[in-house]
Amino acid sequence: MSSGNSMSLLNGNTLELHYWFGDESHNIDAVVQNKCECEFLCVLREIASSFNAEILIETEPFADGGLRRWFKVITKEENKKGAITAVIITTLLTGIFVTPLTTAISTTTGKIIENIFEDKELKELEKEKLKLEIDKLKQKTQNKDQILNQSNVIKKRKSNFYEILDKYPKVSRVSFVVANPEKTHLIDEKTVYRKDFKGFILVSDELEPIENENATIEIISPVLKKGKYKWMGIYNGIPIHFNMKSKEFKALIQSGNVQFKNGTSINCLLNIRRKIDNEGQEEIVGYDVLRVNSYFENEKPIETPEGKSHRKNIEAWKQQTNLFETN
Repeated sequence: MSSGNSMSLLNGNTLELHYWFGDESHNIDAVVQNKCECEFLCVLREIASSFNAEILIETEPFADGGLRRWFKVITKEENKKGAITAVIITTLLTGIFVTPLTTAISTTTGKIIENIFEDKELKELEKEKLKLEIDKLKQKTQNKDQILNQSNVIKKRKSNFYEILDKYPKVSRVSFVVANPEKTHLIDEKTVYRKDFKGFILVSDELEPIENENATIEIISPVLKKGKYKWMGIYNGIPIHFNMKSKEFKALIQSGNVQFKNGTSINCLLNIRRKIDNEGQEEIVGYDVLRVNSYFENEKPIETPEGKSHRKNIEAWKQQTNLFETN
């Protein structure tokens, strides 16, 4: 907390966003500012949503010293619990924007959150009927760091914010601080310097693929000739185009050992490729069949050679595991 400050943290519903410049000017490109603050506000709303909190976000006039912007968070619960929620949201927002992607946000927010719940005014409130609600809110807050840290929306929006600033050389650093409505800082200002911006920017929008070892795909349109053509099938009730990457199964087809009829299905290892879009939403970008375990003829499963080999490897591994556990 700032030295000499006797103000309660429970007044901290205002967050100051400060753009610092390498010169003595106080102006910023309007497009850059609006893009940055769009990303900033999207993260703020994501945090509020995680608390099921309905909020109003008010902005205030600019101030000198580089360029300062204030955002006041007002919950629609006009009571002391609402005030606590507002300061927690602003604190988490600060922690998120000053924590690099490789670091858990709890390392930044943990101590500040502790200060909030050790605040003398809050201790007095606990003696009132709010104690149960405050205890619930404290527990909920402790669980939020991990959830927010894993949020693709927050990762992408934060990445967008710093990517915009990284391309705008005038900004030398950016800082964040929780303040009260009178603009008194209630915690120490947290600063991110230009040289560190890249640590907040996603290197790739690709996510870890999902693998389904036991996927069933009804074949609509197989590819019966050589070439990098996509098959079409129905997976989980949805039509999909996919790449058949099993060379063994393609060889069975091309040799005529597998015949496709209406309703023919395969059981397979399916790799589902994903990425996040510019808003942080997950989208599927492709499907790959890596191994065909079996195919069905007249609803009768016929195991493929690669499926049989995989099954035997799994059985052997299980036997070895059981042997070690027995010993």
